[in-house]
Order: sequence, then C-alpha cells, then structure tokens
Amino acid sequence: MRIGTLAHAAGVTTKTVRFYEQAGLLPEPPRTPSGYRDYPPEFADRLVFIRGAQAAGLTLAEIRDVLAVGDSGQAPDGAAAELIAARLRAIETRLVELTHTRDALRALTQARDPGT
Repeated sequence: MRIGTLAHAAGVTTKTVRFYEQAGLLPEPPRTPSGYRDYPPEFADRLVFIRGAQAAGLTLAEIRDVLAVGDSGQAPDGAAAELIAARLRAIETRLVELTHTRDALRALTQARDPGT
C-alpha cells in the first residue's frame, strides 16, 4: 500500500510515517517497479503500537529497543524486559487512576441528573 493509505489506516500523517522511517522505527519498505514505497499491511499495526507506546511515555529510543526485540523473535533480555515490565506497571497504574476518575465523574453526573 502507498504511504497515504498506510497513514490513514494507522491514524497518522504521511509526515509521521516518514519521520518514523528516518528514526529507525519502521524498516524501509520494498519499492514498486516505478519506485513508490509499497508498505505491507502490518506496518499499520506497527504505527499504532508506536503511537500507543509514545502515549504510555516511552521515548523513541525505548520504542526502537522494544521493536528490535520483537523483530528479533527472541524473548526480551535484562534491560529490555525491565523496561517493558516497568512501562506495563505504569500503564496499569494509570488505568486504575483513570477508572477512579471516570467513576467519580459518573457519580457527579448522576447526582446532578437523578433521572440517569
């Protein structure tokens, strides 16, 4: 697929796709005979993962390391495993906080409008 289709599928811009390529987060895709980049469909999932990892607080360097582990097909070792575990704990903590906030906001809404 071409870059515009990939960007749309992943919910990013074409500029973002190019940036991630230059940053080493996306491997260089094969090219069509006419020279266009021909992105495999699984690149969209990779882009979604990168955006989610950034939202979870990982730096681009950390994301690159995590992706390298995944690309190697090996289980994460020492530092990579600890990084993944630490970020997972942080995400789980944040989910608990967000759940409490959501519940408090629902309670406020229901107190204001008893009919719901």
